[in-house]
Amino acid sequence: GYDRAYSLRPTGRVAPAPRWDEAFAWDGHALTTARPVRIDVGAAGKGYLVDIISGMLAGAGHTEFIVDGSGDIRHSGAVPIRVALEHPTDHTLAIGVAHLRGNSICASASNRRAWGDGLHHVIDATTGLPTRRVIATWAVSALALEADGLATALFFADPTRLGAEFDFTWVRMLSDGRVEYSPHLDGEMFT
Repeated sequence: GYDRAYSLRPTGRVAPAPRWDEAFAWDGHALTTARPVRIDVGAAGKGYLVDIISGMLAGAGHTEFIVDGSGDIRHSGAVPIRVALEHPTDHTLAIGVAHLRGNSICASASNRRAWGDGLHHVIDATTGLPTRRVIATWAVSALALEADGLATALFFADPTRLGAEFDFTWVRMLSDGRVEYSPHLDGEMFT
């Protein structure tokens, strides 16, 4: 996880960032590093682990299970579950509920992995600053890996554009308190 001491800043002498084509090679199927690089897989790593564990359970013959990787959740079974969507500024409240039926939900919020006023883990690469407009996101998809990455992408990308590439439903809360959500979300919103 992240904490106040986590940093993507290298120690020692800081070299200029390499050009993309100097650090990576992409052949259309595989990405290969051409030199040492640091890649933060936080936007999908936990979801991927949830999918691996779910695959192990299914492979062992289990048909009903819930794998909860600290909020990255995958459900399998005949009975759906309700997952509360925690209000990002008041953890005692929920802004809604999503129903899981053999799929996954992942969330991201600026109140998690935060250190200081307005400083948190979702960084806009174009500014180098924490995001401000979107403060919480939820994505529901078949795979937790995909939902995990989409929950982060929802801070930056238009959900309609993401929906053209991925089969998922979503919720996001904006800094002004408004809540946006996909029209086919299996659940209910309280706001």
